Amino acid sequence: MYKIIGVIAGFYVLGFLGAFLGFILGSFLDRYKAYGAAGINPLSAGHRQTVFLETVFVLMGKLAKVDGRISEVEISHVEQFIRKLGMSSEHRLQAIGLFKQGASPDFNITSKLDAFKAVCGHTHSLKQMLLVYLIIMGLSDGQLNSAEKSLIKDIALQLGYSQAAFKQLLDMVTNQTHFAGGQASSAHALDDAYKALGVAKDSTDQEIKRAYRKLMSQYHPDKLMGQGVPDDMINIATEQAKEVQTAYDLIKKSRGQT
Repeated sequence: MYKIIGVIAGFYVLGFLGAFLGFILGSFLDRYKAYGAAGINPLSAGHRQTVFLETVFVLMGKLAKVDGRISEVEISHVEQFIRKLGMSSEHRLQAIGLFKQGASPDFNITSKLDAFKAVCGHTHSLKQMLLVYLIIMGLSDGQLNSAEKSLIKDIALQLGYSQAAFKQLLDMVTNQTHFAGGQASSAHALDDAYKALGVAKDSTDQEIKRAYRKLMSQYHPDKLMGQGVPDDMINIATEQAKEVQTAYDLIKKSRGQT
């Protein structure tokens, strides 16, 4: 919107030069309105993306190895993840190197999380999406075992989550995956739907709507990109948003809402 205003106002005052300057200023304002300060500082956003990706792959390696062995399913999950990102051969090798670094028995995640917090820690969405990706990977073979759950919980606590907040996030993401593909895959679909939204069966319609809108906002592509989540990783958040939508629709239907 500001780009159009800038072009028109600039042309009126200074002609074609003014239109060009108005376009630049309008683009600046549009990005600020959509993404905040991060949107007008591409170097900062780019640095956050790099740190975010490095942390994801290192922690994926740690998670895959935490129970003693890396399964074929986990390897396939990471390879699929790399393909979704459309990485070049060079970047693919770097990602694999980071994964192996995290899988090393003597690797300590504290220093990596400290670096992540220094760059990305002030942004709740980046912390939450990091945990979401790890939970989804842990569930790739069907369920989180105790070692995987303990590791992700430790990561969450180091990121500033309380035990209650982590449990709620874990329950929500776990139950959101039951609605993959836009349909319920569980015999207890309605129970899962409430858990997917982080609400109870006796929650009011307004409380459920607020929880739904909050989750949809957290998974919104523009918001995540503006805060430093790489473009190609947005697809996973989009899938989660679809699962939230399916769960919410099921709850509304059960309550006789349209």
